[in-house]
Amino acid sequence: MTLPCEVAVKSVIPAIRSAIARELTQSYGLKQEEVAQLLGVTQTAVSKYTRHWRGAVLEVEEVDDAQPVLKETVWSLANGQMNKYELAEKLCMVCKIIRKKGLMCKLCALSDPTIDSSQCIVCHPNGKSRK
Repeated sequence: MTLPCEVAVKSVIPAIRSAIARELTQSYGLKQEEVAQLLGVTQTAVSKYTRHWRGAVLEVEEVDDAQPVLKETVWSLANGQMNKYELAEKLCMVCKIIRKKGLMCKLCALSDPTIDSSQCIVCHPNGKSRK
């Protein structure tokens, strides 16, 4: 069985990083190398994030509940106010929001067809997914 956290690492976290990278390059004018350093990834990864070649399975920007956390994260990164541990915490917060909204259920099902998301209690403790 593929664990939801494995799906998150392959799909959700890159989508979150992609949203952050695009905002840092577009709104704050940071160079890809600067963004790479802030996110702890390579410049090549940032290039792929900004071109929607990586992290495109989920449009994090469309998740309204995640917007305050994303905006705070981007601002803090751009202004040198966030360390890597705080960034990790924010990434986890956004991932949790995405899971609670049921946005990862389809990704889990694609990753492992044996998963019955109506029985899954990881993202939805009551066992009811939002396929």
